[in-house]
Amino acid sequence: MVRNDCVRIGGCWLALMSGIFLLLQSLTVAAQGSAIAPADDAIARSIVEKADKVRFPADGFQVDIVINSLRPDKDADMRKYRVLSKGNENTVVMVTEPASERGQIILMRGRDLWVFMPEVSQPIRISLAQRLTGQVANGDLARANFSGDYNPKIIGSEKIGNDSFHILELIAVDRSVTYQRVVYWVNEKSGWPLKAEFYSLSNRLMKKCSYENFQTLAGRVRPTRLVMEDALRSGEKSILDYSGMKERDLPDKIFTKEYLKKLN
Repeated sequence: MVRNDCVRIGGCWLALMSGIFLLLQSLTVAAQGSAIAPADDAIARSIVEKADKVRFPADGFQVDIVINSLRPDKDADMRKYRVLSKGNENTVVMVTEPASERGQIILMRGRDLWVFMPEVSQPIRISLAQRLTGQVANGDLARANFSGDYNPKIIGSEKIGNDSFHILELIAVDRSVTYQRVVYWVNEKSGWPLKAEFYSLSNRLMKKCSYENFQTLAGRVRPTRLVMEDALRSGEKSILDYSGMKERDLPDKIFTKEYLKKLN
């Protein structure tokens, strides 16, 4: 009787110790995982921040953009814009062509957006995701701050030609940003962006974008052409050409609804 009890007690003791060992092992793995994840996120964020600075100056600047939108069943549509931006949080987008729309201005402060039209007395609230022209959303011109609008993580790497690229997944910080999810390829060595895929809230691929024609603008080599293609309708795309970029000391008063009329 005593022997059987000892056997039972010994068995229970071994089971208990085994359970404690497994628990400690799982806690150790979890702790290691939690320690690794923030580091990975920090690396991913630094990659996205670097790519942001490649695309645009971090401080005040001005740039002219020509957008040609192409569709298989229609003539090409061309529009021109002048963008004034300061610190990724304040932007003014002015239509310069066509002449019939000259005077229309988009104002962005943070993630709030308004459009001013000469024939309307008050600015109208709009969204970053709303279509501006062709495959281009308002946010594509007014706010291109990936590092501020998304939580990034590295999901892989890819060899393309002679270069290696980080593949990052960017998840929107909230629903107010232009796209809810972005998959982003960034050159591991130079930090230059290569391409991006933009997804909807339902995780549907909406657009593909490539960053091309790298040239010196505002003292740094940057992509001067973006090609945005509709992922759902073949042959529909918009080509954005950037020129005349220069750094400017822009006063805060420019980025107010009260000042919009004076910009004309």
